[in-house]
Amino acid sequence: MANSSQQRVVITGLGQIGPFGNSIDGLWEALSAGKNGVTELQSLPTDALPTRYAAEAREFTGHINEFGPLNKDQKRSIRKNLKVMCREIQMGVATAQLALSHAGLTIGDYDPERAGVVYGSDYMMTLPEEYSLGVSSCFDENGKFDYEKWAEVGLPNVTPLWLLKYLPNMPASHIAIFNDMRGPNNSLTLRESSSYAAIGEAYMTIARGHADLILTGATGTRVHQMRSVHTVMQEKVAQGNENESSISRPFDKNRNGMLLGEGAGSLILESLEHAEKRGAKIYGEIVGHGISAVVHRDGTPGRSQALANSMNQAITEAKMDASEVGHVNAHGLSSVEVDKEEADAIHQVFGDRGSKVPVVAPKSNFGNLGAAGGTVELISSVLALDNGKYFPNLHYQTPDSDCDLAIQIEAADIDGNSFLCSNVTPQGQAASILVRGL
Repeated sequence: MANSSQQRVVITGLGQIGPFGNSIDGLWEALSAGKNGVTELQSLPTDALPTRYAAEAREFTGHINEFGPLNKDQKRSIRKNLKVMCREIQMGVATAQLALSHAGLTIGDYDPERAGVVYGSDYMMTLPEEYSLGVSSCFDENGKFDYEKWAEVGLPNVTPLWLLKYLPNMPASHIAIFNDMRGPNNSLTLRESSSYAAIGEAYMTIARGHADLILTGATGTRVHQMRSVHTVMQEKVAQGNENESSISRPFDKNRNGMLLGEGAGSLILESLEHAEKRGAKIYGEIVGHGISAVVHRDGTPGRSQALANSMNQAITEAKMDASEVGHVNAHGLSSVEVDKEEADAIHQVFGDRGSKVPVVAPKSNFGNLGAAGGTVELISSVLALDNGKYFPNLHYQTPDSDCDLAIQIEAADIDGNSFLCSNVTPQGQAASILVRGL
């Protein structure tokens, strides 16, 4: 827990890749204009899916030019390593480089021993083609897989460095190596709560004096040959093939499930002293963090309580009262059950103000980006504070008595100078971050 003797931690750089392109300006322009990131799926066949729509990061191709300004050695090293990065890792590394550029940082601007990386991700799933040749080479004359052939015939047809493409610790490893960051390094894989778990760990690392600068964030996807199948089988995905414009509608009475999305987001966190010394622009201060997991005795997840726990922890750590929080950036999954549980949690935390505190839900614009969602959502509220304007929530038309919340549906002047953001996993693991403007 932070206290007055510890370092204050500020945000000095932002980077994102998602359905609204590869830039911070593109994200804010789309959000403030109420644009929808949903289009017909192009990267996957949709015959077996409940919808043919998703929010893909279409502008990201993995080309080296999409990784921002790089010196000659960085460009050579990143280009060489692209072949051992799956798409999620590539997006994470790219947003890291974009955030460093946004913060005005290059190698030599920080003590490498006092700079580190704490990064989040989903567990990363391989693509079928990584195995297909090896598996097919082991079929017997009856078309059945012969395990006896695998070691000698099948395995040699699997790329030797295959595993490196999908390890969830590789974003943090690559980022640290490319930018000579030799300080604290950690990787967190906690599904949708990965972002705020990672950002919280980075915040606490700087607060306790173990680093001056941490690059943090997360990368994730629900648009993937294997991941999309898993998601559809395990969770409620919004169905709709006639009108994609309203397929993701958090807290609306007629919501019917999440929207598949993909992306990545990165932040530069610094101690206030370090940021001021180099004259950095400060976008906000992280003042509180909370994390909680709740499972009931019968094995069902306690998402509402986990969310309330993490939000209360963040507010307590910030030495604030719930009445001082300017707005809530909600998980807003667009799930009938999860949205209701989140609304209950907000009422637990804010009491009489539960139906009055402004609530934004960027998943109405770009759906569920998996582990990356929290970071891009936090960036959205940082940009809202910086511009003094709320961005409107899309597709909220019919209030739900089970979600009695003040959903922000207009691009009005922003209230307050702080926001609380939270995410939760289907299993009941929640994390929250409280940010205050300076």
